[in-house]
Amino acid sequence: MLLVKDIRDNVATMKASLTKRGWDESKVAILDQIIELDDQRKKMQTLSDAELSKINTLSGEIGQLYKSGKPGEAEALKSQIADIKTTNESYVSQLKEAEEKLETHLLSVPNIPHESVPPGQTEDDNEVYKEWADPLPELDGSPHWDLGTQYNILDFNLGNKIAGAGFPVFRGKGSRLQRALINFFLDESTSAGYEEIVPPLLVNEDTARGTGQLPDKDGQMYYCEKDDLYLLPTAEVPITNIHRGDLLNEGQLPIKLTGYTPCFRREAGSYGAEVKGLNRVHQFDKIEIIQVTTQDKSYETLMQMLNHIEQLLIKLELPYRILRLCGGDLGFTSALTFDFEVYAAAQKRWLEVSSVSNFETYQSNRLKLRYKDQSGKKHLAHTLNGSALALARIIVALLENNQTPEGIVIPDVLRPYTGFDIIN
Repeated sequence: MLLVKDIRDNVATMKASLTKRGWDESKVAILDQIIELDDQRKKMQTLSDAELSKINTLSGEIGQLYKSGKPGEAEALKSQIADIKTTNESYVSQLKEAEEKLETHLLSVPNIPHESVPPGQTEDDNEVYKEWADPLPELDGSPHWDLGTQYNILDFNLGNKIAGAGFPVFRGKGSRLQRALINFFLDESTSAGYEEIVPPLLVNEDTARGTGQLPDKDGQMYYCEKDDLYLLPTAEVPITNIHRGDLLNEGQLPIKLTGYTPCFRREAGSYGAEVKGLNRVHQFDKIEIIQVTTQDKSYETLMQMLNHIEQLLIKLELPYRILRLCGGDLGFTSALTFDFEVYAAAQKRWLEVSSVSNFETYQSNRLKLRYKDQSGKKHLAHTLNGSALALARIIVALLENNQTPEGIVIPDVLRPYTGFDIIN
């Protein structure tokens, strides 16, 4: 959530930046409305404070009048206080209304794109930050959904029977491959200094709001109405909220956390060949890395996280490329995002497997997550997260790229985890 002070100080710049997201003049006008509502809030607060001050002053006078044997005058002041309270109730009501409208407006405004975010409205406008230099694998092999059936490791029909479309069943060596990837990614994260967290898989509204999933992603999350809880769309949500409301010392930063969770997404409106098989599912496993750091270190941290994820793909021997997302494709809460894509040879297409984002103070303002520098001055922290990695599409690339007449060859780095070197 943007800070009102920042909007006041930089309204013209912010309006210009929001045009990168495709916001036109009518939409950016909400920033002016936010300033007007904040003015209204301040005015009502000042008026209410003044009325409360009058009440305090008159209350003191009433006490003195009773002591002086002037009950009539005291009663007159009591009547005056009652009138002031009525007036103040109106100010308080208007103050509350202004505060509620202000918060609603602030929650509806996305983060301001970083200056390096390229212009553009769709994924076709994303910038290739790092291109795959070697020739892409060429084969006339089977797509992963056929390979899953052929080797009895992946069953979409069974998942449909149990839960519905988008809920695949892994079995046999497919299950062991899944578990191997989870353990490999977690081991790599903890070796890089991230503390492993096992969070709840359900979160409350405050938690989802803190990281920006609410209200923006409300329609994409599974909601348990009776319990007023949401299934996780990503481990970012509960793990980042660990420090909601905290005031940290600068010496505690950076905080580096990682966690594995199943992730649940409704993916409403997703149809067609591009979502076939594991390309897009409602339930998938993912390892997340999260950092909380100081404002001056966050973009250096972003590059470190980018390198960590890149090394995972190198070790898995998967062709990859890195995209810098354009304004129109940028997530609601992000200031700058890089996407990693792997190449699926049988489908001859690139698949996103990770998003690495710097949210700057957008999440921390919602979370009220701050730190004190050495002088004691308080600042909002910067938060970052990245998928390291999302398993479903990694498995797609491993199956499709590594198929041979003898079977699917397991990368060397995974063999200590799988206990086998080929699926046949």
